[in-house]
Amino acid sequence: MEPERKGLWSASSNGDGREENKLKQGISQDLASSSRLDRYKIARQLTEKAIKEKKIFSIYGHYPVVRAALRRKGWVEKKFHFLPKVIPDVEDEGAGVADVTCGKVKENQEMALEKTDDIHNVMSRLVKNEMPYLLWTIKRDAIDYHSLTCDQMLNHYAKTASFTTKIGLCVNMRSLPWYVPANPDSFFPRCYSLCTESEQREFLEDFRRTMASSILKWVVSHQSCSRSGRSKPRGRREEAGNSDLSSRQDAENPETKLRGLPGQLVDIACKVCQAYLGQLEHEDIDMSADAAEDLTEAEWEDLTQQYYSLVHGDAFISDSRNYFPQCQALLNQITSVNPQTDIDGFRNIWIIKPAAKSRGRDIVCMDRVEEILELAATDHPLPRDNKWVVQKYIETPLLIYDTKFDIRQWFLVTDWNPLTIWFYKESYLRFSTQRFSLDKLDSAIHLCNNAVQKHLKNDVGRSPLLPAHNMWTSAKFQEYLQRQGRGAVWGSVIYPSMKKAIIHAMKVAQDHVEPRKNSFELYGADFVLGRDFRPWLIEINSSPTMHPSTPVTAQLCAQVQEDTIKVAVDRSCDVGNFELLWRQPVVELPPFSGSDLCVAGVSVRRARRQVLPACNLKASALLLDTQPLEAQGPSAMSDPAQGSPRPALQRDLGLKEEKGHPLALLAPLRGLPESSGAPQPIRTKAAGKVELPACPCRHVDSQAPNTDVPEAQPTKHWDPNQLNAHPPAPVPQNLKTVEGALRPPPGGKGNLRRSRCAVGLGAVYSIPSPRQQLLHPPEQGTGQASC
Repeated sequence: MEPERKGLWSASSNGDGREENKLKQGISQDLASSSRLDRYKIARQLTEKAIKEKKIFSIYGHYPVVRAALRRKGWVEKKFHFLPKVIPDVEDEGAGVADVTCGKVKENQEMALEKTDDIHNVMSRLVKNEMPYLLWTIKRDAIDYHSLTCDQMLNHYAKTASFTTKIGLCVNMRSLPWYVPANPDSFFPRCYSLCTESEQREFLEDFRRTMASSILKWVVSHQSCSRSGRSKPRGRREEAGNSDLSSRQDAENPETKLRGLPGQLVDIACKVCQAYLGQLEHEDIDMSADAAEDLTEAEWEDLTQQYYSLVHGDAFISDSRNYFPQCQALLNQITSVNPQTDIDGFRNIWIIKPAAKSRGRDIVCMDRVEEILELAATDHPLPRDNKWVVQKYIETPLLIYDTKFDIRQWFLVTDWNPLTIWFYKESYLRFSTQRFSLDKLDSAIHLCNNAVQKHLKNDVGRSPLLPAHNMWTSAKFQEYLQRQGRGAVWGSVIYPSMKKAIIHAMKVAQDHVEPRKNSFELYGADFVLGRDFRPWLIEINSSPTMHPSTPVTAQLCAQVQEDTIKVAVDRSCDVGNFELLWRQPVVELPPFSGSDLCVAGVSVRRARRQVLPACNLKASALLLDTQPLEAQGPSAMSDPAQGSPRPALQRDLGLKEEKGHPLALLAPLRGLPESSGAPQPIRTKAAGKVELPACPCRHVDSQAPNTDVPEAQPTKHWDPNQLNAHPPAPVPQNLKTVEGALRPPPGGKGNLRRSRCAVGLGAVYSIPSPRQQLLHPPEQGTGQASC
């Protein structure tokens, strides 16, 4: 029994333990359910408040800073439960498909760390059927732009390609003088589209002009180095901005090995530069095409090859000191009219970019015109978005420790009508990983895009004073300028010039952008400083990268996103580091009242065409066949008081007599109905007048209806002798009457009263008009009828 009791006790004790565990689990579950219930109540209250205040947003892309900032302000996120339309490559360096994929992976990892019953997830589920009032996407094409309501905000505008693509900015900048009194060549390097033959021709002429001025620069620079006891450097670092020039001694032995070029090369270059100055002064307007002496293509080809040998250090110009004064004077004149003379250098380097690509893809630098044109005229036509754009490369950039850099500057547009621009006070610099040199045209040296430089290692010979992550804040750059003794140039030259360039670019693009209200967009502009500290606008990017790739971007990108929400979403007095750059004055429209509109004048009515009356004849009585008549009638009587007579028949029909054309009757005259089977006798009256037979029309003096008109016999034919009237006017001898025409009875005399021809199947003799009845009243018993 003891073992059984022991086993029973152990079993009961185990059962009690299980019950105790279940009880503990139940208490913990009650506590957990109570906690979830409280969180659900809080989430529901916050959600109802957000719905009432229209604070529901949706985000597509990796924007954790925007999401966190909106949640802190009481906004509730409605998450995308579907994948929107395929997003094309964005126009900036760090917001491409790779970054989107990487961002989605990171976001999924972050969401996996959160608990499933997180309060924000609960709130998102509560608003799954609500309309979002703020849409923050990485690209405008992610949603249907035109399906949005007026209450929905979007962080993009439509039709911004006029300034966010390279070809759009290239073409539209030429129209700047029509909007503001400014020269685009003063802040935007000249640019050409290689997709048309006219643009290619303009580029070729520009390349040749730049080549001629570069020869003059070589002469001036060579003599300046000779006078200072230093030789002209043969490498490409002679125009490297603030970098130290190579101090090679002017030994005669190396120069004797070079190929000597004749002084005629300088003469031709001076001639080309003088012609260019003449065109700017419009001196070529009155000059004929034959009088303008231009070089032939063979001469241009020879000049180009000599220029290549000169700038590449394979040749020199003999007696170049004799041309120094002339070259210096011409360069001074060119510099006074061409603000880009300094940045041109003398290597004539151009940068070729795809028209609509971003992040530095497929960008190359070239200094030979035939290679550039060959790239544009490739046998394989490029797609529409891959047309090439060629832009003058800045050969004399400002360098920091012999390294090239550019500036990323943000600005925000909150309205296009009126144009409202906000400028961000903070910016950052992006350095190249390689030391600057014109000896190599590698993109790693000349492109500072982070998308290009992040795949490269820093050059060993680069200054250790530069950061390893290759970025500076604008505040750090100002400290550098202060140490160099140029601390004032930031506030007096660089910062205001960047503002002015942004204003000019936006004014030109204003007419091309779709000005949707309740939208906004943040843009990123790239500038390169010349060695005179003037900023040059390179491009403007939509959807600028906000990826925290370095400590600099981690700080500034998060800050600019929060400040964008303050300006565009909150619309409060706190605008962060943004400052209002430009607000277009609102144009007051004149008052309009619809009640003041009136139309003065008299309406013009088109005259109605007179409709001739028709006899009330029965069709069966008028469709009688008649025998063709070929005889011609005698001459009509004329009134001696009216001058020369006119043929009565022509007068009756309203026809004009034309020489050489026969007069034809309108239609054959059908037989007239008879009152009985026997022919009507001709009743003769006094004064030689005859009476027409009875017409089946209503008499003027009779009020009885014409219901007693008998049907005409189809076998009877009309006898022309029954017509008791005066004959018509004579018909010309060459006129033959048509079949069924009227032949008047011979020997008829007297005046015939005629009127407008009655439309009665070609009846020639018609009823008199009221005017004729008044002038010639009918006699008793004449039986004149009226239609």
